[in-house]
Amino acid sequence: MHKVYSVAIIGVGSRGGDTYLSEFSKRPDKFKVVALCDILQAKIDKYAPMYNIDKQQCFTSVEKFFEEKRADILCVSTPDKFHIQHAIAGLRLGYDLLLEKPISDKKEELDELMRVQNECGGKVCVCHVLRYAPGFVKVASLLDAKVIGDLIHIESVEQVEFFHQAHSYVRGNWRSREETTPMIMAKCCHDLDLMQYYAGSQCVSVSSMGALTYFKKENMPADATPRCIDCPHKDDCAYSATTYVKRWHAWGEQENAWPWNVITLALPMTEEAIMAAIENGPYGRCVFDCDNDVVDHQQTLMQFANGVTATLTMTAFTAVGGREMRFHGTRGDLIFSGSANTITVRIFGGDPTLTSLTVESRFIFAMLDLSKRMGLNCEK
Repeated sequence: MHKVYSVAIIGVGSRGGDTYLSEFSKRPDKFKVVALCDILQAKIDKYAPMYNIDKQQCFTSVEKFFEEKRADILCVSTPDKFHIQHAIAGLRLGYDLLLEKPISDKKEELDELMRVQNECGGKVCVCHVLRYAPGFVKVASLLDAKVIGDLIHIESVEQVEFFHQAHSYVRGNWRSREETTPMIMAKCCHDLDLMQYYAGSQCVSVSSMGALTYFKKENMPADATPRCIDCPHKDDCAYSATTYVKRWHAWGEQENAWPWNVITLALPMTEEAIMAAIENGPYGRCVFDCDNDVVDHQQTLMQFANGVTATLTMTAFTAVGGREMRFHGTRGDLIFSGSANTITVRIFGGDPTLTSLTVESRFIFAMLDLSKRMGLNCEK
């Protein structure tokens, strides 16, 4: 009989609760979530009953949670700045870890995590899950097969998308580099990981520049108000918080889905709950009158030891989200569109070939192959 691995989750927000807890629970033959920890009782009250988690194994005190080992695997999905301390605490208790990205933007913290991991021996699986999503896997296989010859250069554009920027990086949890991590880590660590993965070599040189240009006080219309609900521009401003309600209706009035489950813990979701959140909470603020300081655009240039070069553009100023990547080789080029779900290969002198993809939710791949990647044996 195969073993079912027990899981404890610290940080039960949109990622820990709505994604990891949900996906672990869909695989009862491999995993069973047995403990939760979050500093907000409201999150425990929301998720513990949904998944029948024993109240005695639900904690709002981090110290109490780490008094003993409560499962085989610890999923660390707390805010960025707590990743290292919670990961180290877990390793010292003997956990294997599923660790949310980014690990840290501080080298000394990374060195300490590596030291503790070597000392304690626990496995650390970092959630750079895009490596395992179908479109990105296909790109890797085509590059490995040298379909476009030797890789020379990578161009990557991270289309944050105007609404996502306003939600997460102006009003939301990742608006401050001091409270979380800089934008290049908070949003683009997937892109940096993928580019080094595709280059197949270590980055030896990097330069970057960016700025917060638009989402700041001086760009606030003279007659605008601090909260969107009272603003004369609420019906014609693309960034108006009132669009949370419009989007909820347009996207099927889901009872528990991003981004609405970030602005309110209501279950099931209702228009009244969304309105209350934008009337009273941080997600109802004017995007030009927030306490944000992370960049809204950034350009990064990299050179790898094997001679491959790469550029990464992160921009908030796009109508849609999704990654767009171009790979330039000695025999042709390859274009991957994350928003259109297509891969186009153009061999020099030949006709382009188009592959359409069905790309499922990127987050599930951390669980689909978790046991294999962590070296856990689910067959015994």
